[in-house]
Amino acid sequence: MPDPTPVAAPAAEPADAEVRPDEAAPAQDPWAQAARRPPTTMLRAAVRPRMIVLLLLLLGAAYACGRLGVWQLDRAQIRGAGAQERHVAEQLAAPPVPILDVLAPQTAFEGDDVGRKVSVTGAYEADEQLLVPDRALDGRTGYLVLTPLRTSDGVLPVVRGWVAQPGAADDPPAGTVAVEGFLQASEQAGSGVADGRTDAISSAELVGTWGGPIWTGYLVLSSSDPAQSADLALLGIPTKPGEGLNIQNLAYAAQWWIFGTFAVLLWLRLVRDEARGDGSDEDDEDLPDEATPPPAPA
Repeated sequence: MPDPTPVAAPAAEPADAEVRPDEAAPAQDPWAQAARRPPTTMLRAAVRPRMIVLLLLLLGAAYACGRLGVWQLDRAQIRGAGAQERHVAEQLAAPPVPILDVLAPQTAFEGDDVGRKVSVTGAYEADEQLLVPDRALDGRTGYLVLTPLRTSDGVLPVVRGWVAQPGAADDPPAGTVAVEGFLQASEQAGSGVADGRTDAISSAELVGTWGGPIWTGYLVLSSSDPAQSADLALLGIPTKPGEGLNIQNLAYAAQWWIFGTFAVLLWLRLVRDEARGDGSDEDDEDLPDEATPPPAPA
């Protein structure tokens, strides 16, 4: 006879029963990529707090780089001026060499020949003398007195000095003269020779007026025998463009300024990436509600 006592069904576990350790949810992968920000405008990205902090830091770095560049530029000027003074002193103390040992007529003028002290003998052609206007000396604007010196080898343009007014330019010494001076490269062609004036000391233009062969540079007079009038102010030693600056320090200054510019450009690049949504969404107040990911199912 079957047992009439009913068998009790197992009790159902409560819904909020504690989960056993072996059944815990898997831990989040620490290497998982963070959610990306939604794209936004450059302006909104730029005014986010972390972008402003980065801007201040990078502006500070750019300012420091700028100041270091200015300091290197000052050093370039100081060291370059010292080197130039020593070079000028050496040129003044050096004995002159015959001009043909340095430069011959109708030959290319080398940059290293600028400021070379040379000597030459010839005769001035006073009737071909020219004035070069708008040339400054000691802060004043006046005229250079340019006179051809005819030698047995050719014509040498000679800057005999500077005058404030055209009437102060006297005639050069007559007969054979022995002159000393410093070489300078011929200038680029100007508007030509007219009315006893020229706006450029250009051998390419002067050869049409004075004839040739002609030197491709000119002489800045330092002394003459017989002596010329004291009314003409002698010029200083010619220098090459860029002299008076130390190249190494100048390069350092340029490098610091490039670094400073790069710091600002780096911030702009970061703002662009932020606006494109390339950053994490942590602490983002601009994230819209509909972009919030839905909660995980229970």
